[in-house]
Amino acid sequence: MTEKIDEQTEILKDILKWIKFSGMKEVRNILMGILDNEQKRLIYHLSDGNNGSIDIARAANVGATTVRRYWESWSRTGIVESLSIQGGLRYKKIFELEDFGFNVPQSIVDNHNNEEVI
Repeated sequence: MTEKIDEQTEILKDILKWIKFSGMKEVRNILMGILDNEQKRLIYHLSDGNNGSIDIARAANVGATTVRRYWESWSRTGIVESLSIQGGLRYKKIFELEDFGFNVPQSIVDNHNNEEVI
C-alpha cells in the first residue's frame, strides 16, 4: 500500500513541476504588468507574511494605506494570499520575484532625511 502511495506522490510531484514550468511565462507577464515600478516590487518582495503594512510602508517610503491598498488589489489578482493575524489581515507573496528574472530594489532612500530606510 505504501509503495502505491509513494508512486502516486512522485507522479503528483512530476505533474506539479510541469504545471509550474508551463505557467512561468504567463506569471512573469502578469507580474510585469502589475509590479510596474521599483516601489511596487519592493512592497511585493517584503510582503512575506511576517512584515506588517507599517514596516513595509516605512521601508518603501509610502503610507501604510498604500501598502494595504496594493495588498487588496494583488489579492484579487491572486499574486498574494491573506493571513489572519491578531487585529486583522496580513498578506504573503505567492511568487519570488528573483525566480522570474526581476531585480528587487534593496532599499528606498527617504528624501526628507536622505537616510536609507531598509
